Amino acid sequence: MRQTFLALSEDKVTMHLWLLLLILAPGREQSGLAPKAFIHLTPPWSVNFNGEKVTLTCRDSNSPTRGDISWYYNDNLLKEESGEIQIMKTGYYKCKTKGSSLSDPVHVRFSSDWLILQASHPVFEGDYVYLRCRGRKEEDISEKIYYKDGEELGGNYNSDSITINSDSLDNSKYHCTASRRGFWGSRKETSKPIQIQVQELFPPPVLTASPSQPIEGSPMTLKCETWLPPEKSYIQLQFCFFREDQALGSGWSSSSGLQIPAIWSEDSRSYWCQAETVTHSTMKRSLKSQIRVQRVPVSDVNLEIQPPGGKLIEGENLVLICSVTKGTGTITFSWHREGTIRILEKKTQRSLSAELQIPTVKESDAGRYYCAADNIHGPILSTLITITVRIPVSRPVLTIRAPRAQAVVGDVVELRCEAWRGSPPILYQFYHEVATLGSSSAPSGRAASFNLSLTADHSGNYSCEADNGLGAQHSDKVILSVTVPVSRPVLTLNPAGTQPVVGDVLELRCEAQRGSPPILYWFYHDNVALGKSLAPFGGGASFNLFLMAQPSGNYFCGANNGLGVQCSEVVRLNFTVPSRSKIILITVGVISGLLIILVLAATAALVCKFKTQRKSGGLSATGIPSYSPNECQGPSLSKPFRTGTQEPTHSEPPVLMDLQPVYSNVNPGDSGLVYSEIWSIQRTKENLANSPRMHQEHEGLTVIYSELKKSHPDDSASQARSSDRAHDDDRENYENVPCASSALGH
Repeated sequence: MRQTFLALSEDKVTMHLWLLLLILAPGREQSGLAPKAFIHLTPPWSVNFNGEKVTLTCRDSNSPTRGDISWYYNDNLLKEESGEIQIMKTGYYKCKTKGSSLSDPVHVRFSSDWLILQASHPVFEGDYVYLRCRGRKEEDISEKIYYKDGEELGGNYNSDSITINSDSLDNSKYHCTASRRGFWGSRKETSKPIQIQVQELFPPPVLTASPSQPIEGSPMTLKCETWLPPEKSYIQLQFCFFREDQALGSGWSSSSGLQIPAIWSEDSRSYWCQAETVTHSTMKRSLKSQIRVQRVPVSDVNLEIQPPGGKLIEGENLVLICSVTKGTGTITFSWHREGTIRILEKKTQRSLSAELQIPTVKESDAGRYYCAADNIHGPILSTLITITVRIPVSRPVLTIRAPRAQAVVGDVVELRCEAWRGSPPILYQFYHEVATLGSSSAPSGRAASFNLSLTADHSGNYSCEADNGLGAQHSDKVILSVTVPVSRPVLTLNPAGTQPVVGDVLELRCEAQRGSPPILYWFYHDNVALGKSLAPFGGGASFNLFLMAQPSGNYFCGANNGLGVQCSEVVRLNFTVPSRSKIILITVGVISGLLIILVLAATAALVCKFKTQRKSGGLSATGIPSYSPNECQGPSLSKPFRTGTQEPTHSEPPVLMDLQPVYSNVNPGDSGLVYSEIWSIQRTKENLANSPRMHQEHEGLTVIYSELKKSHPDDSASQARSSDRAHDDDRENYENVPCASSALGH
């Protein structure tokens, strides 16, 4: 163990001499290469326990290291710029100085295990590697055993460290085991396997010739360029140069250069060099370089393309063929695009032509191209060829612009179709469902519009199509809903074939044949609004009218879906006088009700104070169309429901009457119990002004309607309660209700 650390200490001493030895080392004279930076670890182990610190030092061939130093952790640039950093995190570290290229990555691992196997760092080709099995508490372990690829390394039982040669590593994995003493006895601990990081002692050399294209009879100098890392700069290298397989000069030499006094055309061959350590432990050779002497200059350079014509569609393959009529030896072909400095491609080969393939051309590949050929005397250029790239249209986007949030019949909407990519001109087609609406051309590309005047049939799916001759593209569907104003409604009375009498229920049905839902219907008797009904899904609506008095008069209805009110024609209804017995029954009910009116008057006055007056036809809080009943002006008269009784027809605007429940009378008795509800029509000054005819004929009169109901013989108590509820409900169903005292005044 002591000898191992002594060897490591001696190695660290030699590392401090690298500056002096770099100056004397062969292969470093004006090499022109940018040598790699090197990372040194202190302590020199690539595996450590968590909590320990490792110092990384970045070095290059300069003394001292000049310029800023860049550190990288897992390929991410760190902010550190000093020559040394301390780390405590596992990962790959690299560095770079101003005068060097990026170093090889160094992997440092920090372990939380109880037992680890440490390997010395750095390890170069031909070096010996020191392996150390180490426990978190070294005093508690014994019986250390080392393994290579799962097999025990013999002769190293219970050694603190072992030494192996890097040449025998072969990407093998190493680990160790040890016996750990504890309170309950001994247990076996196993480290995680590691792979030894072996770095190049020196990179393969590069052969350079000066001049690179010698003229026949002139001298030529060959150089074999490589470099040693600073820690190994004391190692001596030797070099040898070859033409084909024949050694040149005196063979192996400590000089990295070779001077050839004169070179001739027959010397045009492949040249290469070889470098090795003087101990022959590491040897590397350069790539072969073809050197040609006194070649015939190229001439008549021509560029042709495939497919011919230079017109391509985006995505096709383009082939540029550069050829020369004359020229010998190795010719360098290069391809260029006008307006750019960058060379697209360069190929050096012993032939009269070469080709460049540009797969899947894009719009940016369009332009003017040329090529150049050179074999000694400088590049010769071809003529320019224009390449055009046409782009198929992308999937268009359809937008519909309407003058309002909800399109209405009669509006003019703009259909705009736009393809973001595509070579012009582009032809746009517009569709409603599967029917073609029209087309529009965009000479400069992008978008086109089509104006459409909406009818009721124009609701549905819309789409567009873009085509520039390279394939049509269809847009997604866009849904347009066209709101249709209501048509003039038709009012029908049911039952239609009988004569209504007091006590009947008359159904008023109003229906507009056309109109977008929801539709709000109002129902009128003469000039009085009877009530309203909503048809949320369109169609018609009904209103049930319980006949309490003579229902003769004009009936009509109005419909509105937010786009205007439409009124039906007037339907005239004639009333048949009920029988004598029914009249007596009604009279008894009225007289009985008057007897209790004094008792109920005070109660009604108090109730009136707590009732909230509501205006009919107000704006809907839920978005349902609403309107005032007097919006229906002057509906025309249709055929009467039944001929016979004559009543004058008038066209004054309908007047809302204030309906007031005066009292509810319960006449106790047997099974023929009768309820009577008395209603009063209260004339206001405003109503009298709006209805001059009624003012003249009935000035100062109170019109009383009665509603007769038969009670059930077994529920007299519930009838009283229902009478009270009916009283309140009826007050709720009518608006602008005056107090009971006003009704009593009549």
